[in-house]
Amino acid sequence: MYKPTLLTASLLALFLSTSTKANDTRENESPVRDLTGFEGLDEAQPLWEFGVGGGVGEVPNYPSSSERNFIGLAAPYVIYRGDVFRLGGGGARAVVVEENDFEFDISFGGAFSADSDENTAREGMPELDFLFEVGPQLIYRVKGFEFANGGNGRLNARLQARAVFSTDFGRIDQRGYVLEPTLTYQQRGRLFKDTGLNASLSFTFASEKLQDYFYQVDQAFVTDTRAAYDAQSGFLGTELSVGFSFPIGEQARGFIGGGLQWHSGAANTDSPLFEDTLTYSIAAGFVWRLYQSETKANW
Repeated sequence: MYKPTLLTASLLALFLSTSTKANDTRENESPVRDLTGFEGLDEAQPLWEFGVGGGVGEVPNYPSSSERNFIGLAAPYVIYRGDVFRLGGGGARAVVVEENDFEFDISFGGAFSADSDENTAREGMPELDFLFEVGPQLIYRVKGFEFANGGNGRLNARLQARAVFSTDFGRIDQRGYVLEPTLTYQQRGRLFKDTGLNASLSFTFASEKLQDYFYQVDQAFVTDTRAAYDAQSGFLGTELSVGFSFPIGEQARGFIGGGLQWHSGAANTDSPLFEDTLTYSIAAGFVWRLYQSETKANW
């Protein structure tokens, strides 16, 4: 789902994931294999690994918000590369169907909360809580690339539909649904050995209930500068994100990245909570792998 507040966590998760087939034949690669990990392009990977990671980022409080939120994240991480259940880049997922060029799975994700007390547009309104989501996604490998210097690249198409929930860790509320078609491109070794590039372009459409969560102004929250507004379903925004990962040691990698979010043509540009047509996010961090299993993954 398009959420600028997810950038730091998603970039960190992206470079934690290093999923590679145990089989060295490229025709048998998973369409969701990430090309930015510790192992070589054709190496089998550990079934599980454990380490620590951290990152910092600056993001909009919510889509189109002019108020920004600084996020710092430091925590242990666990990756598991099972045949069905997988925990790693982009969150957790349960694989339903997996072929050479496509995968169908049930995936999970989340986003950080925002503080309305520090946000001029939402001052006095309910907090925007932590968001999490679950739903099916289809990933299709459009094209693979081989570079003269030995590097690899991949273009994937993804269609994701998810139910969205919010929580203050005291209760859980259903917040509607999103549909997000995405194109992703990743490569490794094209410019510098073991350095990875990831880029994605996504378009997000949201149900009225989720649009209400971001943009609706009920009569109880009307002020002299904030009129009542009834939010509508439809287009939420477009995001272009780019990230780089690079080795900083045998068992450590760093990453930097950023994203631009466009809201031109969004369904709720007339809301008093809609502030900026163009917003941005930036993030940087590292991952350090401490332990790994001797058993290798089968994919």
